[in-house]
Amino acid sequence: MSLREHLRTTGLVTRLLIAQGLVVLVGLATILLVTEIVGLALFREHMVLAGHENPDEEAIHVEEAFRSAITVALVVALAAALVVALAASYYLTRRVARLVRGVAEAASTIAAGDYEARVRTPALGPEFKVLADSFNQMAGRLADTETTRRQLLGDLAHEMRTPIATLDAYLEGTEDGVTQLDPPTVEMLRGQTQRLARLAEDISTVSRIEENHLKLAREPVHLGRLLERAITAHEAVYAAKGVRLARDVKQDLPAVSADPDRLGQVMTNLLDNALRHTPEGGVVTLAAQPTGGRVVVTLSDSGDGIPVEALDHVLERFYRVDTARDRQRGGSGVGLTIARGIVKAHGGDLSITSPGPGHGTTVTWWVPIE
Repeated sequence: MSLREHLRTTGLVTRLLIAQGLVVLVGLATILLVTEIVGLALFREHMVLAGHENPDEEAIHVEEAFRSAITVALVVALAAALVVALAASYYLTRRVARLVRGVAEAASTIAAGDYEARVRTPALGPEFKVLADSFNQMAGRLADTETTRRQLLGDLAHEMRTPIATLDAYLEGTEDGVTQLDPPTVEMLRGQTQRLARLAEDISTVSRIEENHLKLAREPVHLGRLLERAITAHEAVYAAKGVRLARDVKQDLPAVSADPDRLGQVMTNLLDNALRHTPEGGVVTLAAQPTGGRVVVTLSDSGDGIPVEALDHVLERFYRVDTARDRQRGGSGVGLTIARGIVKAHGGDLSITSPGPGHGTTVTWWVPIE
């Protein structure tokens, strides 16, 4: 095996000790060489200045004594330095090697699917602390991502059961001749497939939001015009249900730096949600105004309202105040989660308040002014 190949298979501690030893040995050789050449020359020069131009036997013994003393002193000092240097290097390199092994073992554990592995912060200075903290942050992020993935898969499987069961029942009825593929049945089946498609898209959006991968195509947006377009797009469905859609939007709203399509998605989700929970004859009011460096938008309805104990959970994905009624109304259960995620990605926030069941709900969201 060549020296190069041997060094590749040598551990970190051994290599650092060899390097430290070489440094000390080179220092020793350099000092001895300088002493022999420069030190003795200076000694002889001073002997001449002292009147020993032609050295006698006594001067020669003095020179030998000087050489011996210097040599012994240097050898002892450098030997002590070598021992101390190797001991200190061994101690430090052992600790560094322990950290490296800890990182390697934690990485292997994470690769095997256990995302709880962490690295202890070593007392080796700020550089190694940054390394350990960065690794632990990465492990924590991976653990959060895995938790999100498992929860999303569980939620998706749960939400898909109803439309799949409905499709299966009608197809089985059609095969048995119990159900006819008349226009109402076809429309119902198409509605269930659209619900599955919408659910898949919503799950994808929620996943990107929770993993901070939501991309925004920002541009200066006149929020007043965006809100007016949202109102215009929903006027027909509101009128069909007999719900009045009122507005109180200031005409001089300042521009905001935002993705117009994403903010349009926020308003679509909120207006659809308000319509689902507002009975015929009710009112939904959209208002917007600039306040302290931000534009604040509120959407208030006179609908079902939310119990106090449910207010802390309504923004969680797939949470429903009334599970049976909400599924019948066609909501995917993630509309509010998506709306809040999009608003927060713009640097704003979204909140929900309600006096209680039967007293309506108010959704408030804001984004900073450009």
